[in-house]
Amino acid sequence: MTESNTVSYVHTPVLLEQTLSYLSPEGEGYENGGFMIDSTLGEGGHSYAFLQRFPDLHIQGLDADAEIQKRARKRLAVFGDRMSFYRGWFTDFYENYPENLSRPDLILFDLGISVFHYECSGRGFSFRSDEPLDMRLDPSSGKTAADLVNTLRAEELADIFFYFADERYSRRIARAIEQARMEAPFVSAKRLADCIYAAVPASYRHGAIHPATKSFQALRIAVNRELERLEAVLDKAFTVLKPGGKMGVITFHSLEDRTVKNYFKTLAKSCTCGPEQPICKCGGKAKASVLTRKPVCPEAEEIERNSPSRSAKLRVIRKL
Repeated sequence: MTESNTVSYVHTPVLLEQTLSYLSPEGEGYENGGFMIDSTLGEGGHSYAFLQRFPDLHIQGLDADAEIQKRARKRLAVFGDRMSFYRGWFTDFYENYPENLSRPDLILFDLGISVFHYECSGRGFSFRSDEPLDMRLDPSSGKTAADLVNTLRAEELADIFFYFADERYSRRIARAIEQARMEAPFVSAKRLADCIYAAVPASYRHGAIHPATKSFQALRIAVNRELERLEAVLDKAFTVLKPGGKMGVITFHSLEDRTVKNYFKTLAKSCTCGPEQPICKCGGKAKASVLTRKPVCPEAEEIERNSPSRSAKLRVIRKL
């Protein structure tokens, strides 16, 4: 069975071989081949590889986007009942973990955005097309990017651009947006991109990336509350993970990686009492061991083959 027998897909899962290796279900403690939760299913690239590599593994795939889940269902149908699906945010799933579901041996989070969203969704993730300025991964609820761009004060927009994307011209861009929306509200991705392009210095327009790239990334993160959801889900996911099980997180943003790194570091400490506590009261036992002393990054060959992987970092822990 090869993936060439399925529908052609444009998204390439990052750090695939490294993820398969670190989250391998082989070994003691994985009864019946093991149970894995793919917390960010997307088009199903990682799940496909895991199900193909480990023929007794079962996976539950989570995704908030009904449209992309349809693609994943079609792609993964060849694995039958070894694959099951949940449509919704991973925060909701782990907070209300189904009582009839076994505790997972393996949990994976891939926090990247699928190429599907840029190329096929029509929701304004990309500034190359004249699409509605939406950017919601779940288009059935929540504020759109247009809502934020048209209602937030310039200072609030600037903070989003700077904090979520380290945009050096955040204030300049925010002021330009505030002025432009007085003439007409922003409804399309292209108009916003053009506004940003005109707002930055000429020298900035001809860099390695389009001058709107960082601002669009920041808006996407804000619209989907990505960092907020990550901070909320890590402990909930670790709580349901089976003792001896492994959890891996692939990040693409320095703030995401810092959040994961600090959380894993805390779990691995033998004492989690603060410095103001002179005597240990937490029991002095580490909850997890870190399997990746440093983040696993893509090799040059993968970056050349799949440029979105260049900022990917994988961290993995084992629950004690």
